[in-house]
Amino acid sequence: MAEIRTETMTVNMGPQHPATHGVLRLVIELDGEQIVSAQPTIGYLHTGIEKTAEQKKWQQIVPLVERMDYLGPQSNALAYVLSVEKLLGIEVPERVQEIRVLIAELQRISSHLVWLGTHGMEIGAITMMMYCFRERELLLNINEMLAGFRLFPSYLRVGGLREDLPSGFHDAVNAFLDRFPGKMDEYEGMLTKNSIWLGRTKGVGILTRQDVLDWGLLGPIARGSGVKYDVRRAFPYLTYATYDFEVPTQQVGDVYARYLTRVAEMRESWRICKQAIARITPTGAWGVDDPRIVPPPKDKVYSEMEALIQHFLIYSQGFTVPAGEAYVPIEGPRGEQGFYVVSDGANRPVRVKSRPPTFLALQALPKLIAGGLIADVIAIIGSVDVVMGDSDR
Repeated sequence: MAEIRTETMTVNMGPQHPATHGVLRLVIELDGEQIVSAQPTIGYLHTGIEKTAEQKKWQQIVPLVERMDYLGPQSNALAYVLSVEKLLGIEVPERVQEIRVLIAELQRISSHLVWLGTHGMEIGAITMMMYCFRERELLLNINEMLAGFRLFPSYLRVGGLREDLPSGFHDAVNAFLDRFPGKMDEYEGMLTKNSIWLGRTKGVGILTRQDVLDWGLLGPIARGSGVKYDVRRAFPYLTYATYDFEVPTQQVGDVYARYLTRVAEMRESWRICKQAIARITPTGAWGVDDPRIVPPPKDKVYSEMEALIQHFLIYSQGFTVPAGEAYVPIEGPRGEQGFYVVSDGANRPVRVKSRPPTFLALQALPKLIAGGLIADVIAIIGSVDVVMGDSDR
């Protein structure tokens, strides 16, 4: 009988593939249905934002960094403005810090909703996408109320906020917060004990605690493997140290554990939002009292010569930042997010370097995928929650 010769097959998944969450290319070596190896190839979405930032004034960079992570734009903006404010040596009023906490947590919920909806849809739970986008739409409405823009509000500014909270903001936020716990029960009722969901996620794409430490992974991926690290607790910023919330963790480290971790994080973010909205007064300070950094109120621009001059100077020349370097990390939806900024004392930076969680998470994909089945690749990529703009910046 003639010998049957077999050999592995190499296939490309992406870069244009609906389940790679952007233009991610995976070169996969297959032995039948089993994956021998997988190599991610990045760079298809490279925007050059970090280099572009060197040509912009400090304030003009906020809309740029928001576009790196199009699911967590305000988290990016927060990390950037905190780094610049550290160089400036300023601390914004407590009310502004509370508003920033609220916005950051609403942003985390919004990002996790997109993750849950798309992750569920890719595994076959198509209804999840419609349900999650339904609640996310309410959060985009709040963005629009704040700044007139839905995806990239650019509401956070160096030195404070773009302007004070609009009328009706508290009612809109409270309406969402009152509604959300019931919807979370709805999501979990559909998935957490669903036999198909369990079959597609339990025991799939396992990362041990040691794997997480070896690869330097952070955020929900690390917490899903038992590493209880959260920047909000380890290096508190804004007023997070005064909030009552837990850092959810799981021990197994598979796709299902990462699902449980993010779902629990949404509930904790909801707790923080409830506390924050109760602390925030409808009106009050929305920036530092420094006309060199924060533009004067519009009514003064129209009536006072000095305010008019200051307004002109800020918008035409920007403001200068003392020479030095700074890095302030925050806990973004995908893990530790920060910006390393360098100034030579001018009105634009020498260097703006992002620490993007997606870029680091992608390096674990070969480990996660190898040895599994081709049918598990989509579930694993979804559990990592990649945003390619966050990597290719």
